[in-house]
Amino acid sequence: MRQPHHPQPNPVGENQESVWDYPRPAIAEPTTRRIAIMHRGVTLADTTAAFRTLETSHPPTYYLPQADIAMEHFSPNPRRSLCEWKGQANYWDVTISDERLEAAAWCYPSPTPAFETIAGYLAFYPDFFDQCLVDGEQITPQPGGFYGGWISQYEAKPVQRHPRQPLLVSVLSLKQVPLPRLVSQKPYIHRAYAYGR
Repeated sequence: MRQPHHPQPNPVGENQESVWDYPRPAIAEPTTRRIAIMHRGVTLADTTAAFRTLETSHPPTYYLPQADIAMEHFSPNPRRSLCEWKGQANYWDVTISDERLEAAAWCYPSPTPAFETIAGYLAFYPDFFDQCLVDGEQITPQPGGFYGGWISQYEAKPVQRHPRQPLLVSVLSLKQVPLPRLVSQKPYIHRAYAYGR
């Protein structure tokens, strides 16, 4: 049952899902949708063998097999983070010509048992790249550049935003309510991204 403090979601259209109906704890499931990522004219990934992770209020994050990724453009980044569902994430830089995109992708080399199917698969922060496509559609990055979700025609809004961004509480009027002021002035550490963006 949807909790009373959750925003009222948009009506779900044909072939759409409400992110508020996604499960918690999060899950990973295979998808045959075509996922493609391009940047500066280079196809970095193109696959129909991805997994997507689903969690209440969040748009999907897509995890792609390295066999369908141009790994010659990728190099390890020392950043690490910890997800309560999946375990420790390792990050990757992407280099194309003279441009280096730091920690633009991540993966779980040894995820928890519930997510062992995405071991070694890479996920991408879409706001780094020129094109991130789901079935040929240019997606919209999840607001805030924090979670890495991909918003496409298949998801009814609103979606979860960065913890420090305003929350959409009315999808009809799009009224925004500021979050309460943080009492602590210490750097914010999110439960899933201790060292993440």
